[in-house]
Amino acid sequence: MSSITLKDVPEELLVRLRTAAARDRRSLNQEAIVLIEGGLAARETAEERAQRQVTAWRSLAGGWTSDAAFEDEVASLYAARMAGRDVDL
Repeated sequence: MSSITLKDVPEELLVRLRTAAARDRRSLNQEAIVLIEGGLAARETAEERAQRQVTAWRSLAGGWTSDAAFEDEVASLYAARMAGRDVDL
């Protein structure tokens, strides 16, 4: 993994980062990465988001293997559902 060094971080920002890290039970480094990822994701365009989704879907395609019939798989999934809010399926 690559690494970076941040210089001249304002004290108030560092305090806020430390507070967030402690609240979320993360290291300072982990919290910084999560916040950077979130900030960059928020700036992502609709096209970039769609492309990321397509890439994720393609990585999943063909990954399901089962010897059971489709109807049996669906019934098994429904049976394994945990109680939750009412959903009209």
